[in-house]
Amino acid sequence: MLLQASSLLSLLFLLTTAAHGGDYSRADFPADFIFGSGTSAYQYEGAAFDDGRTPSIWDIFAHSGRTHGATGDVACDGYHKYKEDIGLMVDTNLEAFRLSISWSRLIPNGRGPINPKGLEYYNNLIDELISHGIQPHVTLNHIDLPQALEDEYGGWLSRKIVKDFVAYADMCFREFGDRVLYWTTVNEANVFALGGYNDGIIAPGRCSPSLGTNCSTGNSSIEPYIVVHNILLAHSAATKLYRKKYKFTQNGFLGLNVYTLWFIPYTNSTEDVIATQRAKDFYVGWLVDPVIFGDYPDIVKKNVGKRLPAFTEYESKQIKGSVDFIGVNHYTTVHIKDKPSILKMNNRDFYDDMAVKIIYDQGNEPTDEYAIMPWGLYGVLEYLKQVYGNLPIYVHENGQMTRRNGTLYDKSRVEYLRAYIGGMLDAIRYVCDFNLGQIFIFLLKFLFSS
Repeated sequence: MLLQASSLLSLLFLLTTAAHGGDYSRADFPADFIFGSGTSAYQYEGAAFDDGRTPSIWDIFAHSGRTHGATGDVACDGYHKYKEDIGLMVDTNLEAFRLSISWSRLIPNGRGPINPKGLEYYNNLIDELISHGIQPHVTLNHIDLPQALEDEYGGWLSRKIVKDFVAYADMCFREFGDRVLYWTTVNEANVFALGGYNDGIIAPGRCSPSLGTNCSTGNSSIEPYIVVHNILLAHSAATKLYRKKYKFTQNGFLGLNVYTLWFIPYTNSTEDVIATQRAKDFYVGWLVDPVIFGDYPDIVKKNVGKRLPAFTEYESKQIKGSVDFIGVNHYTTVHIKDKPSILKMNNRDFYDDMAVKIIYDQGNEPTDEYAIMPWGLYGVLEYLKQVYGNLPIYVHENGQMTRRNGTLYDKSRVEYLRAYIGGMLDAIRYVCDFNLGQIFIFLLKFLFSS
């Protein structure tokens, strides 16, 4: 995984160009539709060793030699330069900024005393955004658990994480909730579980040595399912606390973020059509079904069997309805081909359990640049409406991945963004009876890309 840095000005320029170019303009969107930008603490802040911050699992992973020398030690230096960045947002008329909080900056040991310097930084950042009319949207955890908790009990692999996460969330709600209305508990829990515990390609870098890449420890057959299960328990417990303790006075909203690919059948065969739905159930339903319906999709329970943790009746009731919105990250579309024979294997990982072959538009493997397929975002929004009803949807992330250095003249990204913003506009017009004030599009400034 490489930390790719594109200039903030470049992406803000692209957003402006896309939103006002082509066959539509800002005026075509509802008045309460909001355009924004976003990033995450480890990818943005830098200052990894400053003012009391302790390492997160990403610090340890990046310094282990598995990221080709790239680290977040300096990153975008947002810890020192956030005022300059907010000035650029103002120049581009952005209306919202999605940030994440570094747990290990705010509570260095994962639990216990607050770091006053960390608290000061986030208060200043939030206040600076608000002073310029920019809404802060906060993610509590973006793949950067304090390493102290990873060392103590295995982090997200242990149910002990639930208590510590709720205490951390409680502190954030108490300190920032008077100014922050939109909270995401965990970013891309499915990608975190798969990349961190199935494939071993992101922090904390665990996988079955026989199944993953350069892993010395882990179990790809069970750990991804345990991690998502504990994330769902932590999410729902934090939501319960917020609704009981803060909702009346702060009136904020809590959601969970999911990474979405759009899946389309490789052929029109019945087998590929069924396999495509199975991929949706595994990739999206794995996270979203529990928070809407209270349990995992039937096909996930069937294929994974006893390796999938089960919710108690109490847990199911707590998890069901534990979101005010779903955050969606979407970048590209893939084809799905049925692969039932793989279920005969004894030592399976998540992708084996899904029993499909993923085929990218450019071939069997992902490339360094996403193909422009805006109907994928359209399809995701339509699917979420059909399956989960009119729950508010926030499109948190969408953008073009490329290894090229970003410049102000960047035709590929301009074309990509123009197409996808247009695709969202089509969804608003023709498909989705959304609460229009609840739809967002955010562009990550700095991405981890393989």
